[in-house]
Amino acid sequence: MTFSMTTGKLPHNRSIEKDMYYQYFRSVFLLALMAIFFCGTSAMGDDSGRITLTEENDSIIFPTDWYYTQGLELSYLSGNVVTDSAWLIPFSGLSAIGLFGDTRVGGDASRRYRIILGQSIFTPNDTSAVNPDRDDRPYAGWTYGGIGFVQDTGRRQFDNIELLVGIVGPGAQGRLAQNDWHQFIGIDGANGWDYQIHNEPGVMLTYERKYRFIQPLLDGFAIEAVPEAGATIGNVMTYAQVSMLLRFGCNLEADYGPNSIRPALSGTNYFNDAYLEGPFGFYTYVGAQGRAVARNIFLDGNTFRDSRDVDKEVFVGDIVGGIAMFWSSAIKLDAGFTYRTQDFEGQDDAAKFANINLSFGF
Repeated sequence: MTFSMTTGKLPHNRSIEKDMYYQYFRSVFLLALMAIFFCGTSAMGDDSGRITLTEENDSIIFPTDWYYTQGLELSYLSGNVVTDSAWLIPFSGLSAIGLFGDTRVGGDASRRYRIILGQSIFTPNDTSAVNPDRDDRPYAGWTYGGIGFVQDTGRRQFDNIELLVGIVGPGAQGRLAQNDWHQFIGIDGANGWDYQIHNEPGVMLTYERKYRFIQPLLDGFAIEAVPEAGATIGNVMTYAQVSMLLRFGCNLEADYGPNSIRPALSGTNYFNDAYLEGPFGFYTYVGAQGRAVARNIFLDGNTFRDSRDVDKEVFVGDIVGGIAMFWSSAIKLDAGFTYRTQDFEGQDDAAKFANINLSFGF
């Protein structure tokens, strides 16, 4: 079911596919809104929640349209969990087994829930081929939803546990998202989606911990180092990672860096306006992450059936840089770029993509 470049029309059964796509996402979106409403009204304190929209795309700055070509994520961050709420129980349990910092009543800790919806799209270098080169990256889509638990302890330690579940394959609607957008902006669609990775339910469980080392400077400015270590397990991706983020700016303690879509130098949509020391903040950042990859379904192919695949690189690295600006709790804007080393054997070039985050408090 591909767009016809000769007639300029969509096949009739494409409209059925679009209807299924919209029905699926409408159902997921409504469930997410219900969860947001429930969490926001019964579990949290008086501070505001946040909505963050993250866009990652290789063609925002760079003249490319391949490999990791598109990521779109919508996430919700709750207000702070109040100390007498039953919603604190998961955090206390995670603290008891050493995964989170001390959550005793009265401790300086901010604990919040995250709800996540997103889609990522991967394509080969040559998207004009109807039958893609078997040595090139397979076509793949990944559509997911999930929940996360985050805790900022003493403004110096940040813990994050995140569970994502979704689908890889045609059901993720990567073809529809990419080619309909290409049709809208008047460029050729990708022709090889018939050879994408097959449908497979996907799961990723992530745990990571960051530390903050900050040195105040004059007039409210500071420099900061944020080292991090973590791991992700699941049939979609399994890897261990270490990272370092360096930042310079003011009001740095409001967050731990910009949001990003996995796999990447990990970030969350965490933001705490209670830690602001003025109405305006900004920072510039550079960072690096190294990953040891045991499993990547977008390169290894399906888990339980044959599909297109390539030989992945075990060790992959990212270099990132960018700038962030925020105005009180109302709005936050991040813009940056990522340079990613080759993640499969024979890859023609490193992946390069830009990212934009827009966040609103309410």
